[in-house]
Amino acid sequence: MNLTQQINPSVWLKLLAIGLITGLVNGLLGIGGGTILIPCMVFLLGISQHQAHGTSLAIILPTALVSAFIYGLNSDLNLKLSLQVALGGIIGGYLGAKLMNRIPPLTLKKFFAIFMFIAGVRMVL
Repeated sequence: MNLTQQINPSVWLKLLAIGLITGLVNGLLGIGGGTILIPCMVFLLGISQHQAHGTSLAIILPTALVSAFIYGLNSDLNLKLSLQVALGGIIGGYLGAKLMNRIPPLTLKKFFAIFMFIAGVRMVL
């Protein structure tokens, strides 16, 4: 799917639903970007694994900014801590994006599935 293609109404509804669910979970739980977007883009929209990861990050940024702004208005944001952790996150994000381009799609999908499983188990425990 590229930007010059006309998107039919059923695809628009899928995109809107994916965005709405992602934003809701992000705002409510502080997660949702990769955990919801990547599987939805791969399995519902047919986007490649690598492109889903990159696209997910571009979607997460505005969603996270809006959520962080609302949390800040409610005094539930530690800006100093956020900036300190973000510095490491910027470096890690750069290294991870470089590494992702060297990983075959099936291997990346398996790594993502293992990560999701471990994260789910940790949340339950």
